[in-house]
Amino acid sequence: MTDLIFYTNPMSRGQIVRWMLEEVGAPYEQVLLDYETTMKGDEFLAINPMGKVPAIKHGDAVVTECAAICAYLADSFPEAELAPTADERADYYRWLFFASGPVEQAVTTRMLGAEPTEDQQRSAGFGSYDLVMDALEAALEGRDYICGDRFTAADVYVGSQVDWGLLFESFPKRPVFETYASRLREREAYKRAKEIDTALMPEQPTAA
Repeated sequence: MTDLIFYTNPMSRGQIVRWMLEEVGAPYEQVLLDYETTMKGDEFLAINPMGKVPAIKHGDAVVTECAAICAYLADSFPEAELAPTADERADYYRWLFFASGPVEQAVTTRMLGAEPTEDQQRSAGFGSYDLVMDALEAALEGRDYICGDRFTAADVYVGSQVDWGLLFESFPKRPVFETYASRLREREAYKRAKEIDTALMPEQPTAA
């Protein structure tokens, strides 16, 4: 029996956390939720009042939000060596939070057709979609990973944004992004996670 519980739906951002769990290598219990019933039920709302997956419970600790879960698991399982070294810490936190903030906002507003005007960009935390993509491209230029030469937990989250963005065409097909995503897709933990979620998908309803 494990003290690590993973709440997910295979057609959700839970795929990010699945990948991180496979990188960590710690045993976990899986709880599959659907969008219409269990995700909105009282039992799961006690875990995440937002009624959204993924979430994890580790002992008595509950963590939601993909970037936070990735960082938490890296710290909780140091043997996986996915947390940043002292020299990596600045880039690690900078780009982890950049991906969970400006990148998410820029992609979502574009998808919803609600991009800020030039005058509104000063008030918008991400500025503009193009500015966000240019900044992330510059961060990855000449690097194998977001912190430099070594894969860290930040690459699970940043890499998932890039990987999904290219797949669903919410990211521009720039060579830097495509090279980075291709490198990450070769990781064994990435492949295992995708195999697990792909096998589960026919049993689950389509995401809302």
